[in-house]
Amino acid sequence: MTYTHGHHESALRSHRRRTVGNSAAYLADRLRPGLSLLDVGCGPGTITADFGRLLAPGRVVGIDTAVPVLAEARQAAAGTQAAAGTQAAAGTGVSNVDFSAGSAAALPFRDGTFDVVHAHQVLHHVADPVGVLREMRRVCRPGGLVAARETDWAAMAWYPAVPELDEWLTLVRRVLRQGGEPDAGRRLLSWARQAGFTDITPGASTWCYATPEERAWWSASWADRMLHSETARQAQRYTTPGDLARISAGWSAWGQAADGWFAVLHGEILCVA
Repeated sequence: MTYTHGHHESALRSHRRRTVGNSAAYLADRLRPGLSLLDVGCGPGTITADFGRLLAPGRVVGIDTAVPVLAEARQAAAGTQAAAGTQAAAGTGVSNVDFSAGSAAALPFRDGTFDVVHAHQVLHHVADPVGVLREMRRVCRPGGLVAARETDWAAMAWYPAVPELDEWLTLVRRVLRQGGEPDAGRRLLSWARQAGFTDITPGASTWCYATPEERAWWSASWADRMLHSETARQAQRYTTPGDLARISAGWSAWGQAADGWFAVLHGEILCVA
């Protein structure tokens, strides 16, 4: 797996804002206290900790390949640290959440270990998403749920038109294709069928950034990421630092537009194991 966005502060700033409410609402009404859950590719663990609150006393495990980020996830889940941009404050920790290092391609758990296996924005970074879904199914108990939500980059939309954002989208999709499939959202149903699932509920939802506060946050995040993150480093295979600076400035310009609007489409699947 090649994690294109990397773990620079500018990328983690975005990841830390994710909660069950804004990133896994399609799954929330299928959850109940006492269920066990595996969160694949958990990153800084904000969604994972939210699952812990919803499922307590059920066991929740977050797994990721990035060991330093797991250290932050443990602190945030324990309530001993409130990282910048997190939704939960220090002192609101959960005791039923654990984190461990591991790969989505070979999950270090026995068959049928969890009631629910979840992944958010993981499959578009892997070379074999069908294989990862099969592995998620393997560690899910028969009759349990495998859930995934993926961005569909080609379907992103915004206003007003900013030429640098068109360049940004073309460039980031090219970088993502080095190790995965950027337009994963529209392929989730197909991938799930290839992985052997027959009882599948497909769907879609969006993130939308349109208030002054949302525009300021979203534009600043990408303006920084195009200069400092792993995405920027990999993008230099296809463009120049000067072009990246110009794209970053385009993001800043969009963020200052009083009528700015940006939507991110996600595909979703709920699969019975």
